Amino acid sequence: MRILFAGSPFIAVPSLKALVKSKSVNFELAGVLTNPDAPRGRKSALIPSEIAQAAGELLLEAKFAVFKPEKLDAKAREEISLIKPDILVSFAYGRIFGPKFLDLFPLGGINIHPSLLPKYRGPSPLQAAIINRDAVTGVSIQKLAPKMDSGDILAVKELQLTGQETTSSLGEIAGQTAAFMLPEVLDKIACKTASSSPQNHNEASYCRLIKKEDSDINWNQSAAEIEAKIRAFTPWPLSKTIHNGRELFILKAVVLEGGRDDVPRGQVLGIDKKNGILVQTGKGILCVTELQYQAKKALHWRDFLNGARDFADEKNNPTMLG
Repeated sequence: MRILFAGSPFIAVPSLKALVKSKSVNFELAGVLTNPDAPRGRKSALIPSEIAQAAGELLLEAKFAVFKPEKLDAKAREEISLIKPDILVSFAYGRIFGPKFLDLFPLGGINIHPSLLPKYRGPSPLQAAIINRDAVTGVSIQKLAPKMDSGDILAVKELQLTGQETTSSLGEIAGQTAAFMLPEVLDKIACKTASSSPQNHNEASYCRLIKKEDSDINWNQSAAEIEAKIRAFTPWPLSKTIHNGRELFILKAVVLEGGRDDVPRGQVLGIDKKNGILVQTGKGILCVTELQYQAKKALHWRDFLNGARDFADEKNNPTMLG
């Protein structure tokens, strides 16, 4: 069974590696489909996706084609058809597969999704689980279906959450989990022993694409809500506030009970010698432990205050964030 693997970000890399390194005689990696190289950084240098970078390294171990089309048009379909793929495996590729493209695969396609479907269908399931402070999430492998993330479930694995995960760290866990699950699913498909179960569409929930403007901190929210968003928006777009007209990124924080009703939300109350800079929220205190001005280095709160000694001076010149 010949596989075309479609993916782009880091979360999909372990699954790609699992296909290359698998000892199974039931399937082989025939090709990799990923997004085109994109301009990044100040010099707008063209940088390949993380999947493209991994594929380049894996070509030393196995032979497969790499495709980076701008569009999944007739030209792309013709090129991909030459490798004679039997099945499509998709993990965070980032584009919609049309019916003409899916017709290239006699065995159809499967999709890896980092949530417990039908919960959090859509492009940001990791962030949604963190923002909502869920106790458990997971990885689902489903059949590709015309409607987003609605296909029958082939395999599922629960992941317990500690309440300390960032999107980066949870993505690493979910990526490794998917890589462990994928070869077994493909073996069963190749041997025609795979079974699936339909999703309960009445229980479906959805998450939307994260945008840069979502990162603005609303100090009227509770400390727990803000802290969860800080973790959800790491490594991108990073949670930010404004201090004296400058963007200030809050990178790490902890939640403290209590607070004051006689000060505005977003006011710096002082410091806690153990935890960091205290900021009043709509409910509770956010204790900031790591922060960063735009275009500056990320700093531990003590180092930050060494360069901004009046920042936590509540009595003489209260600092307001917003």
